[in-house]
Amino acid sequence: MARDGGIVVYRIHFTADDLARTRVSEGPRPMLELANAVRVLQDRSQSVRYEVWRRRARARLPPQARLALGLIPPRGWTPDFLARGQAGSPQELLEQIRSTPPQEIRQTLAGLARRQPLPSWSRQLADDPRVLQQLADSMQVLHATVLGPYWPCVTTSLAADRAVRMREMLDGGVERLLTGLYPPRVRWRSPTLEIAMASGIEGDLRLMGRGLLLVPSLFGSQAPVIDPDAEPQPFLTYPANYGALSTPLTPFSEVSVSRTASAALIALLGRTRAAVLHAIAAHPGCNTAELAGVLGIGPSGASQHATVLRQAGLITTLRHRNNAVHTPTSAGLNLLLHGT
Repeated sequence: MARDGGIVVYRIHFTADDLARTRVSEGPRPMLELANAVRVLQDRSQSVRYEVWRRRARARLPPQARLALGLIPPRGWTPDFLARGQAGSPQELLEQIRSTPPQEIRQTLAGLARRQPLPSWSRQLADDPRVLQQLADSMQVLHATVLGPYWPCVTTSLAADRAVRMREMLDGGVERLLTGLYPPRVRWRSPTLEIAMASGIEGDLRLMGRGLLLVPSLFGSQAPVIDPDAEPQPFLTYPANYGALSTPLTPFSEVSVSRTASAALIALLGRTRAAVLHAIAAHPGCNTAELAGVLGIGPSGASQHATVLRQAGLITTLRHRNNAVHTPTSAGLNLLLHGT
């Protein structure tokens, strides 16, 4: 069962083999991100940075979506079969929920019932296929309402975070990567990673040579999630873009990407600025000095062009130590692909 985080120390023990096999997720985990978003939706103590998104999402939330809320509490445990840390399209993962074996449902809910109250209707999940289908439908509506409209922003934010983490790996290896994950709640004390857990859970996880999958999450802003039983390796979520130059939720609005791109075209008519966007797309995660070197221009000029592109929503800039690190957004990539 996935665990959301906070105050009590949970320890993950690494061997040399574990360090060698630890990696950063290559893309978002849709159902895990949805579970995190649903927690934030229900927990008003979360950061005010989510307030506009929360208000709009709650206003659009249809009654059908509320069924799943009973199994995704703002704090506590979420059933594995609803929040698997797998890659794939939302449609594929929703189909996996619909086909969850009854025995898995019984075992998972029995474990959950020992830790927290469950809605009365959940007792029918393993025995009545119609209830499972209703739950999957509720998850589908939740995704379409809460996460789907913002998915390009989620993927852009996570790609930017991955670029920074890869630079950490290149500069200082896995230990530097683990040290910089999320200092307020995650601490590396070789050979152990300590996570502060608010859920009251403490314990020890020995990776046994499997390594750890690190999963950035846009909505996991305050609470790391651990799944020690995930296959092929356990995973840990952490807040994406911690210490970012710009707030990751800034693009969360009703303004369409195409409208933003059209406004940005005025600024992109110049040859040099178009070359800057092409260079960032070709070298995601480059810093300003590297960008200037690729283009053969001065660092101040590269910085100015990057600022315009960032303000137009075509790139994302994060702070990595003393460098500004640039990655393209989905709008910037679409602009390059379609030329409009």
